[in-house]
Amino acid sequence: MSTSNTKGFFSFLYKDAIVAKPGFNRWLVPPASIGIHLCIGSVYAWSLFNLPLTNHFGVVAPAANDWNLSDVVWIFSVAIVCLGLAAAYAGKWLEEVGPRMVGVVAATLWGGGFIIGSIGIASHQLWLVYLGYGVFGGFGLGLGYVSPVSTLIRWFPDRRGMATGMAIMGFGGGAMIAKPIKTSLLGYFAVAPEYLGSEGLVSTVTEGGRLFAEKAGEKIEVVIATAKQAAALPGGGEAGVYVVGSGDTGASATFLTLGLIYFSVMLIAAFSYRVPPKDWKPDGWTPQPDSAKSMITKNHVHIDQALKTPQFWQLWIMLCFNVTAGIGVIGVAKTMVSEIFGSNAVLIEMATTSTLVLLFFANYVVMLSAFNMVGRFIWASTSDYIGRKNTYHCFFVLGAILYSSIPYFALQASADPTTVLYFAGFCIASMIIFTMYGGGFATIPAYLADIFGTMHVGGIHGRLLTAWSTAGVLGPLSITELRSYSLNQAINDLVQKIDPSKFLDKFGAPVEQLDQLVAAKTVSIARLMEIVPEGTIDPTPSLYNTTMYAMAGLLVVAFVANLLMKPVNSKHHYQGDPTKA
Repeated sequence: MSTSNTKGFFSFLYKDAIVAKPGFNRWLVPPASIGIHLCIGSVYAWSLFNLPLTNHFGVVAPAANDWNLSDVVWIFSVAIVCLGLAAAYAGKWLEEVGPRMVGVVAATLWGGGFIIGSIGIASHQLWLVYLGYGVFGGFGLGLGYVSPVSTLIRWFPDRRGMATGMAIMGFGGGAMIAKPIKTSLLGYFAVAPEYLGSEGLVSTVTEGGRLFAEKAGEKIEVVIATAKQAAALPGGGEAGVYVVGSGDTGASATFLTLGLIYFSVMLIAAFSYRVPPKDWKPDGWTPQPDSAKSMITKNHVHIDQALKTPQFWQLWIMLCFNVTAGIGVIGVAKTMVSEIFGSNAVLIEMATTSTLVLLFFANYVVMLSAFNMVGRFIWASTSDYIGRKNTYHCFFVLGAILYSSIPYFALQASADPTTVLYFAGFCIASMIIFTMYGGGFATIPAYLADIFGTMHVGGIHGRLLTAWSTAGVLGPLSITELRSYSLNQAINDLVQKIDPSKFLDKFGAPVEQLDQLVAAKTVSIARLMEIVPEGTIDPTPSLYNTTMYAMAGLLVVAFVANLLMKPVNSKHHYQGDPTKA
C-alpha cells in the first residue's frame, strides 16, 4: 500500500518517491549504505571515551567524584540494547516507508544523541549521557543499521553475502575512522589541570578516602598522577600532584562536534538511497532452484510466522552468543591490552625506541576495527561460495580455540616479560577473532534470506537483532563483573603481602580502610606493586582469564545451534502474493 500521498510535505522521503529509473546503476547504492554505517559504526570506538569520562574532574587521574568504569561502560550497553529494540520495530516499518525515511530519522537520533550527551558530560549528569548517547543514539543506531540491508539484498540477489558484507563492512570500519577523529578532537579541546608539584614536595592528607593538599591556606582536593598518566596530558606533563576540577578532558566539546558531523553525513547518504522497481533482476541472472545442501529457498516466510520457527531462534542464539563473546572485549579493548602487556619490559623498550611499535600500541583499537571491517566483507563474500552454515561453523570452532588461547598468552607474557612472542600470539588471535565477529554480522542477513526468503527479510533481520541487544548486556556485564571480582581478589592478595606500616606510609591510611581507599581510587594494583615484596608477580595480566574461557563456552553452544540448522518446514511458507504481504 502506498503511503507517499498521506504524509504531505514529507512524501519525498517515502519509498514510492525513490524507485530507481530504468538504467540506474545498482553500484551507486552501496556507497550510501557504507556512509551511514561508517557513522554509526563509530560506536565500536566507545572505549576511547572511557578514560575522559572516568577522569572528568581529575583529568589526569580519577578523582573521588568521577564516574567509575562500571558506570560509563553501561552507556555502550544501553546503546546496543536500544539498537536491537529499534531494529526489531524498524525492520517492518522499513518495508513500508523505505530506506530514505528510516535513514533520515536515524541521522536525527544519532547526531542528536551526541548533542544531548555533550550536555550531560558538561553538567556531569550521567543520566543525560545515557539518555542521549544510550537511548536516542541507540535508536539511531538500530534504524541506521537496518536501513540498507533489505534494499541491498534486492539489488544484489545474485550476491547476497557480498552485498550485505559491503554495507555492514562500513559499520565495522566506523571505529577505524572515528578513532583518529575522536582522539584529535579530545586532544584539541582538552585543558591540562593545575600542577602543584611532585608527590614528595607537596604535603597531602587523606580524609574519607580522598586526597587533599593546601594552596594559599585553603584545603583543595588533588590527585596524584604517575609519569604515564601525566604524559597523556595535552603537551605532556610531569608526575605529581594535580588540582581536581581545574582542567577539562574535552569530552563534552568532542561529543557536540561529532553530533553535528554525523548528522550531516548521514543525511546526505540517506538522500542517495534508491529502491529497485518491482520484479527487477540483474541482467543475465537466473535464480537457482531450491537446494537442501545450500539451504537457499525460493519460498517466503511472513515476519510474524518466522518467529514460530525453530530456525529463527537457532539463528538468534548463534548471533547472540557470537556477539556476546566479542562485544564485551570491544568495550574494554584498549584497557585490556594495556593491562595484560603494559608491564612487558621488552615492549616498553621497543615502544620508546621504535615509532612503529609505539604507533601500534596507540592504534590498537583501530587495528581491531580494520580486521572487524575486512572480516565483514571477506567472510560474507566467502559464504556465497561455501554456504552460510559452513561459514558459521568456522566462526564457532576457530573462535572457541582462539578465545581459549588468550589466557595462555597472558600467563606466559607475565611469566616471561623478556619476549614479545606471546604478545604477537595475542595480537594474531584477537585480530582473527574480530574478523569473525564482524563476519557474523555481515553474513546473518544473507543467512536469513536463504532460509526465510526475501519478502520480509528486513523485518526478520530487525527482530533478530534483539539478540544483539541481549549481547549488549551480557558482554559488558560478564567482562566487567568477572574483571571486578578478579581485581578485588588481586588487590586483597597483594595487600596481605605488604607490611601494614608501608601501606600506611604510602596511602596515609591503615589497611583497615582498604575498601574505602579502593572505592575512592586511592589504592590500585599499580600503586600496590610499588611497595610489594621483591619478586611478587603482577596479577594484572590475568584479570580477563575467566571471561575468555566463558566466551569460548558460549561459542560451543552456538556451534551446536548451527549444526542442527535445517530448511524451514513447508507449513510455515507464505501462500499468497509476496508483493502484497
